[in-house]
Amino acid sequence: MEHYLLIKWLHILSATLMFGTGFGTAFYMFVTNRSGNVQAIAVITRWVARADWWFTTPSVIFQPISGLLMAHWLGYPLTAQWLLWSMVLYAIAGACWLPVVWLQLKMRDMAQIAAKNNEPLPERYWRFEKIWTVLGFPAFISLIIVYWLMVNKPF
Repeated sequence: MEHYLLIKWLHILSATLMFGTGFGTAFYMFVTNRSGNVQAIAVITRWVARADWWFTTPSVIFQPISGLLMAHWLGYPLTAQWLLWSMVLYAIAGACWLPVVWLQLKMRDMAQIAAKNNEPLPERYWRFEKIWTVLGFPAFISLIIVYWLMVNKPF
């Protein structure tokens, strides 16, 4: 228990990084895609992919480890409803995020080629962008509910 406050602080910090980076990069990629500027899209997709690997991925890994460790230290059973719902919603967010990462990498590659060749983005890019956008909604909604459950522990 002597390390509880450190783990709690790191858990909150990593949750903030995960959600903030995810929301911020999604926003910039979404609005840049709407601009249609291939050069800008090439830059943003490259940085979005990097931000996901540098910030989001470590946080995604750390969150369940630190959360389950703290629940154990505090004596919460894994069958506590708020904890079960948190894990289910986190899994839903992860199930959306994994294909989003793959899509982002493919979109980044297509944008790089189009920018280098001074060509428009291929139709495949825009199909991937639609899927990427749709997957973002359940992921973000799930994480907002997880935040609420972690703070309130309602049941």
